[in-house]
Amino acid sequence: MFLKAKAIGAFPLGQAPAGRNWVILEIDMNPSQTLSQGQIAYFLVVAVAFAAALIVLGLYLGARLGKRSGRLEAERGLPDRLALERGDAVRRSRAVLGGLAAEQLAPYLPGFPFDPTELRFIGKPVDFLAFVGASKGKIEEVAFVEVKSGGAALSPIERSLRDAVKSGRVRWVEYRSP
Repeated sequence: MFLKAKAIGAFPLGQAPAGRNWVILEIDMNPSQTLSQGQIAYFLVVAVAFAAALIVLGLYLGARLGKRSGRLEAERGLPDRLALERGDAVRRSRAVLGGLAAEQLAPYLPGFPFDPTELRFIGKPVDFLAFVGASKGKIEEVAFVEVKSGGAALSPIERSLRDAVKSGRVRWVEYRSP
């Protein structure tokens, strides 16, 4: 299809909008060059497919650039964050190791309220069971002992055990194996 254009008029230089020369064109189309409905449909399908491909390409490139930008932004603060996290991990590890050492040594430190020979290490959920009087041949009391160091608080399970003992929800069970 070929289109011919011919000039049929123009604004004079002084009257053209915004000081430009304007030319009015008339399109002269040969009737034998008209498009059939099939050709028009084909061109529409091609145009829609091309537009869809451009949209998909734009979305893909946007996602790639966004991902890269996010990665670069995350990596920008990585060295400082790693240093802080490593320092925190070392501090926590030292606190845990110090607590474990204090837990094992506590019965031998001055001021510990029980005879170390009457203690049995349990570990979880409580550190020791103290069988008060066992060294004299008669148990007068059984005490649950939890050793804490620094500003450590009781865990939820340790609190629930403390509450059970304080409210008297403790019992004796004798099990005989078959």
